[in-house]
This record gives sequence, structure tokens and C-alpha cells, in this order.
Amino acid sequence: MDGFLNPDAQLAQALSSASSGREPQLRRVENEEQARQVAEEFEAFFLSQMIEAMFKGVGENNPFGGGAGEAAFTGILHEEYARVMAGTGGLGLADNLTAEILRYQEAEGG
Repeated sequence: MDGFLNPDAQLAQALSSASSGREPQLRRVENEEQARQVAEEFEAFFLSQMIEAMFKGVGENNPFGGGAGEAAFTGILHEEYARVMAGTGGLGLADNLTAEILRYQEAEGG
């Protein structure tokens, strides 16, 4: 019953159970190259989430697919698709994110 009375605990539990360890790491950047790298990591993470949702349920009844191997490596394949997409322009998020990261850190005085 305590979970119903404490929405913050519910949110923390949902976030920790949804966490996969693949999230981009937040860190301070020293130059534009590092800002671009962080922005591409974020865009790749965003794209991998979209790709994962897109492929959910696809090919489940395939007579030649499935099994433990496919289940183990599907997430890695989606991450790699996303990394390649982000590195070649992706959705264009990295360009805007790079500018915002630099602008935000300048405003902080860093």
C-alpha cells in the first residue's frame, strides 16, 4: 500500500526497472568535439528506443528465427543500427543538441 501513497517511490521504481544500462552518460564537455560526441550518443539512444519499439512483435512466428541467440543479440543489433544512423546524420538531433549543450555550458559560466 505504501507505493500507492508515495508517487515518487513509484516513479523511482519504474525508472530503475526500465533502466537498461544503455543510457547515455551525462558529463561536462570541454570542447565542441566532445559536445558533438555526447549529442550523437543521445541521438543514438533515442533512435535505439524507437527501433526497439518498431521491431517489437516483428518476426515472432518466423520458422527460421527465434531462440535464445536471437533474443540475446537483438538489442545489440538495434543499438548498432541506431549508432550508424546517428553517425550518418540520423534525425538531425545531434546538430541541435550540440549547439544547445555548448550554449547551456556557456550560460553556466563553464
